[in-house]
Amino acid sequence: MPSDATAAGTTAAGAAAVPEGEARSLVAGHVLEFPGGYTRTTGPVIGRFLTELRDGRIVGVRTAGGRTLVPPLEYDPDTGEAVTGEFAEVGPAGTVESWSWVSEPRPAHPLERPFAWALIRLDGADTALVHAVDAGDARAMRQGLRVRPRWKAARTGHITDIESFVPEVTRIVSPVRTEYRVRPGKALARFLDGVARGVFIGCRCGSCGKVYVPYRLSCPECGVAITEEVEVPDTGTITTFAINNLPDPRAPEVPFVSAYILLDGSDIPMIALVGGVPAHEVRQGMRVRAVWVPEEERTASMSNIKWFAPTGEPDAEL
Repeated sequence: MPSDATAAGTTAAGAAAVPEGEARSLVAGHVLEFPGGYTRTTGPVIGRFLTELRDGRIVGVRTAGGRTLVPPLEYDPDTGEAVTGEFAEVGPAGTVESWSWVSEPRPAHPLERPFAWALIRLDGADTALVHAVDAGDARAMRQGLRVRPRWKAARTGHITDIESFVPEVTRIVSPVRTEYRVRPGKALARFLDGVARGVFIGCRCGSCGKVYVPYRLSCPECGVAITEEVEVPDTGTITTFAINNLPDPRAPEVPFVSAYILLDGSDIPMIALVGGVPAHEVRQGMRVRAVWVPEEERTASMSNIKWFAPTGEPDAEL
């Protein structure tokens, strides 16, 4: 057997003989493990904390100065004095004080999907607890985020009895759908009859002379009954508009434009969709014309008008 010095010299000589490129590629795997697990006694403070976790509660321990430590310590970190032995239930909700996102969890991590390690100050505690937050997306994490523990069904008295913390519910998505039937009155029925034929029917007030579209039975300004019916063209001018970024089954695309359109010969604008032009090119004063569905598809409905599209005429002055 060679001496230690000889063995060391042999190793050094052998290493020097390995080509530089091969030396860089050499990797030695090592494992540090306590077979059967590292066992220690918990003591009265940590033991109480773990026992409460097994029962689905989180407790902290009081210091002589009145602070509540979570997780509990056997001494006050500020003074070094022993804690009082008085326990107080905290949380279970808490607030994220700081966090770090884990985009690629490792096998030993508590979750198999991306999550955050966070310092969480539980309600009633004076110190923060480190634990995983299952937020789903890094964009959901923020300082001040309210979280609650998600407990494992089978608990053993370990910090992993809390599988992770999850954000409190601050919003819900509720499907909204209402079915109802509308029976049109005399004025609306007359207007829709015209729309079914591809024309706009309005009315002229005999007192102030204003023309209203859709058709109505009385003047909202004068209060008198209206008896004169008029037809107006399907061309008009955009008086104001809005760009919408939420999908609408009636819209040609998203984003789309809804606009108030003053039909030629009328005095009150009506609201309709605008198509055939990029949303950012729509403007006040733009001249537009109704785009009708084919005649054989028309019913007594405003769906007969797909939208209004630019005519190509010069803009009108408003």
